[in-house]
Amino acid sequence: MTRLPVPTLPAPPVGVVGLGQLGGSLAAALVAAGREVTGWDVDPAARDAAAARGVRIGRDLGGVVVLAVPLPAMAGALEGLGVDPAATVTDLGSVKTPVLAELGPALGGRYVGGHPMCGTERSGHAATDPGLFTGARWALCLEPGTELPRWLRVAEVALDAGAEVVPATAAEHDDAVAAVSHVPHLLAAALAAAAGEAGPLALALAAGSFRDGTRVVASDPAFVTGMVQGNAGPTTAALSRVLGQLARPWPELVAAGHAVRAAAPAGRRPVRVPLDRTALLALGRAGGAVTGRLAAFVEGHLPGPG
Repeated sequence: MTRLPVPTLPAPPVGVVGLGQLGGSLAAALVAAGREVTGWDVDPAARDAAAARGVRIGRDLGGVVVLAVPLPAMAGALEGLGVDPAATVTDLGSVKTPVLAELGPALGGRYVGGHPMCGTERSGHAATDPGLFTGARWALCLEPGTELPRWLRVAEVALDAGAEVVPATAAEHDDAVAAVSHVPHLLAAALAAAAGEAGPLALALAAGSFRDGTRVVASDPAFVTGMVQGNAGPTTAALSRVLGQLARPWPELVAAGHAVRAAAPAGRRPVRVPLDRTALLALGRAGGAVTGRLAAFVEGHLPGPG
């Protein structure tokens, strides 16, 4: 069993590349938590907004470097920047397997894939919110080649931002978010388009259920398209499962969906997990999350009564 050494050094600095909603919010949250943060964005307005929130602006980055850029820009995000060769690199992309395939060969165990499950339909630096990550689940990938001390350093960044860390592999992450994020974006688009075909009266009568079901349609279409196409295989499989459910008799479908929601465990059971890849992945697969560091262990919770 591989154990993580207990770090004795101070928390490393954090570099954030991309200062839009996610990157700008992360940089602001970390500054508020007392972390040393340097940020960069190609947009001068985004740089100015981050600087006003206490973020140091610069091209020289080290410690933990976070790529908060769109998926198509991920491969070239570090071009023209002075990145410490020893830095740990992570990202906030909504799909993990393609990013791992792009960055993994060059970065090896220095790369730790991440995806915070937060954000809104808004985008850009004007949507920055230092509280965006508070209580959010942040998937953090543990591949066979991931260097565990680096994984822990990225986990500490997520925890300092207020999130809870869910260990997973890239493939497990992509399968899971296809079901709970990517397909819902497609269903929201389909629901909105179908309601539009129903005419002005239908739209005028739309209330809470329609508003909740279509909220994410306001997201940038290019972002959503890149997300679902970047995770095409798992999203297609998840969408097929949804279509299979819709083919069921309606009373059965309604009852089945209600049963899933009703069976959700109430409460949280606190746990301590050793700093070991197998144990951490088991926590994530069971629906648990890491909430803090405790010597050679992490503390967290599993679903269920405390």
